[in-house]
Amino acid sequence: MTGGRPRLPVGTHGAISTRRSGTRVVARTRVRDLDGQLREVRATAASASAARARLLERIRERPSLPSAGVLRTTSPFRDLADLWVADLELRDLAPNTKENYRACLRLHVRPAFEHFTLAEVTTGRVEWFLSRQAKASASQAKQARTLLNMLFGYALRHDAVSRNPVEGTSQLRRSKTTPQALTIDQITAIRSAAATWRTQPGLPGPRPDGQVRDIIEILLGTAMRTGEVLALRPCDIEDLPSGMIANINGTVVQRRGNGAERQDRPKTDASIRRIPVPEFAAVVLRRRTADLRGSGPTRTIFANRTGGPLSPYNVRRTFREFLLLAGLPDTGISLRWYRRTGATVIARAVGTEAAASFLGHTSTAITEGHYIEPDRSVDMTPAAHLQRTLRPAEPDGSLLANRPADREEELMAAIDCEGDDDAVA
Repeated sequence: MTGGRPRLPVGTHGAISTRRSGTRVVARTRVRDLDGQLREVRATAASASAARARLLERIRERPSLPSAGVLRTTSPFRDLADLWVADLELRDLAPNTKENYRACLRLHVRPAFEHFTLAEVTTGRVEWFLSRQAKASASQAKQARTLLNMLFGYALRHDAVSRNPVEGTSQLRRSKTTPQALTIDQITAIRSAAATWRTQPGLPGPRPDGQVRDIIEILLGTAMRTGEVLALRPCDIEDLPSGMIANINGTVVQRRGNGAERQDRPKTDASIRRIPVPEFAAVVLRRRTADLRGSGPTRTIFANRTGGPLSPYNVRRTFREFLLLAGLPDTGISLRWYRRTGATVIARAVGTEAAASFLGHTSTAITEGHYIEPDRSVDMTPAAHLQRTLRPAEPDGSLLANRPADREEELMAAIDCEGDDDAVA
């Protein structure tokens, strides 16, 4: 059909007319709401210009749906934030992940946008905010972008906005760095420092219990995350004739107000895995588990004085003292370097795919869980290469001296992007 008046687009209004009614002026128009229906809207004021202004204000404040949804374009950003946090509580996410999201919202995102309505949070404003965040911290900007994307995705699903303003922003760029593994000399120096830390006679305070010294041996031999090592229990260790196997099925997280807690799920589903343990790390675990006989199989192998999980913060603090004693305080070495080192050894010995699987970066959990009978066997080859390369006596550093394996840089970058799964929010 041709000719006739074209239909108004959804969400727009037609021409505004005014007429005087006694001492007042009435402005009116027709609005096509988001349900497709045309409805007349009126406003009255003392003058035509005031009546038109009031009418336009009423149009802007109209609900997005006839049922008057909770959010609309004129809703304050803080309303979106409150609703999203309530929805977050219902989602199947690790408690520490939820705490990190809430902290980012409270400390960075909400203060920047709480005085705007949803319609006023434009792509340009988000771009400006993210650029400011990136100057302070690339990881902070990345987390803020992720959070804003989730917030406006929620608003989009509830018809409160017509588009997500985050989608048009620039990609965040991180400074190019080359991830490093520990050298044999650095490993030896830190081992020596750990063995002699606070052993001098006459020092005040309790004698060291050697837990952090043992933790770094297990980190070196298994390339686990720190929280995963701290979550190990005697029941997670299988000491078989063919060698020791560790079951990774949890992590230790630091919660505000509650301290360190064992969480019965690691960082991701792919992180649930069974890995072989080289003999030098297995010796440590055997000694530690032998000392726990009678204390229950579910107690963590590394624990504080009250029997609770050891704090990741305390482990990192003690490790920094090892570095100082080893003469390596300004090298940038952290506990994550142990994960990089194990990954480097395995990647150069048997390939990056094997290393990624060992680290828990890939998963066939859905296929195995629903279609294939689980294979409980574990390839002991990675443990053999870790044992030969990183053992305390006569380590063979030839693999660490080799040229990088294919896609090794990508593997190392994935480790550095993991974040601290045990960090407090």
